Amino acid sequence: MANTRAANRYAKALLDLAKEKKQTEEVFADMKLIHNTIKNSKDLRSVLKSPVIKPSAKHNVVKAIFAEVNPISQSLFNILIQNNRIAILETVVKSYVNQYNELMNIKAATVTTAEALTPEMEAKVLAKVKDLTGSKATLKNIVDKTILGGFILRIGDVQYDASVSGKLNALRNKFKNNAYV
Repeated sequence: MANTRAANRYAKALLDLAKEKKQTEEVFADMKLIHNTIKNSKDLRSVLKSPVIKPSAKHNVVKAIFAEVNPISQSLFNILIQNNRIAILETVVKSYVNQYNELMNIKAATVTTAEALTPEMEAKVLAKVKDLTGSKATLKNIVDKTILGGFILRIGDVQYDASVSGKLNALRNKFKNNAYV
């Protein structure tokens, strides 16, 4: 929990600096790149969290991998190394993305479908989310064959179930509650 609190503070400071320099979009793109790279590289996660590897070596690794990122994003690496906090880089990046989305009024939506969404369907779902919430959204598609068809849309703590399995369960519950069947 202390790491999360520290990560939130680093992310807020980075967002404030990016706003001040009018480079929030560029830093946001860097944070997404860093997040995806760390998420997809077990070796990089291990290097960052290892207490055996020297901070200078970690800094060299991060600088080499992310050589093309914005100088503001580079400053995050420097400050985390100075404060011996480079192990929480992934948490800082996630926190930055969340704070950026909140600042820009972008909601996180999750849609569960029986098959992967096509780009056309994804555009329709994003348009529907914008109609419902009045704000933009990022969409995460989860494929779950057990819902049989339809979709389950979740935005924050609100869920809309239009799946075949959900309708079958509702019908089953009606039959259970009907004394005449």
